[in-house]
Amino acid sequence: MKLNIRRLLSRVRRAVDDYDMISPGDKIAVGVSGGKDSLALLCALSELRRFYPAPFDLCAITLDPGFPTGDFSPLAAFYEALGVEYRIVPSDVYHVVFEVRRENNPCALCARMRRGLLHDNAKAMGCNKLALGHHFDDVLVTFLMNLFNEGHLGSFAPVTYLDRKDITVIRPFVMTKESEIVSFVENNQIPVIASPCPEDKHTDREKYRHLLDTLEKDNDGLRHKMFLALQKADLSGYGVRKKKEE
Repeated sequence: MKLNIRRLLSRVRRAVDDYDMISPGDKIAVGVSGGKDSLALLCALSELRRFYPAPFDLCAITLDPGFPTGDFSPLAAFYEALGVEYRIVPSDVYHVVFEVRRENNPCALCARMRRGLLHDNAKAMGCNKLALGHHFDDVLVTFLMNLFNEGHLGSFAPVTYLDRKDITVIRPFVMTKESEIVSFVENNQIPVIASPCPEDKHTDREKYRHLLDTLEKDNDGLRHKMFLALQKADLSGYGVRKKKEE
């Protein structure tokens, strides 16, 4: 595996520093779905732990939702090549969401079930933090979804402490563009697993991804302006870096 990872590392290091994501002695579980974002994040954090001034431990958790065509076994060799402790967790998420409940909006229930299982397994592995692969473009798509669907301004936070679970969720890719992740994955032997979910590429989120692409065609640099607006307005915790500079 060749890991020309410098650009990803620079983005991750900046986000980790700006938003105080990692402290000495942390044990961080990376939630790995098998998609490009979470696998690239695991690679970046695995490399970062070699030199980051705050020493931390790392492990990976893959939740197998139980789709009939899903096969997560190729990830085991990938984790071992990185020297990362891992756990592949079988679940009945598919059975509950698609066969028992038959939800009209399956994504919401699926996400809640997966989050709960990730939190519980991270704690069981002795972790105090859970890293998710949401990237720069996801921040902005979520902002648009909140604006158009819910009528409020904000996105998911770069760092969130869940007091009910006593675990902190961090998102080290919030300054990393999706295109940079795609380039990294395509230029390395990363065993990306195609999503077996029947709703994949047909969600409300995809609609807003296309909307963002369309808006930027007519407004050069729109993505960066939107992120800067989040920082300037101190929305959803993105103003932390601005406060530090002051």
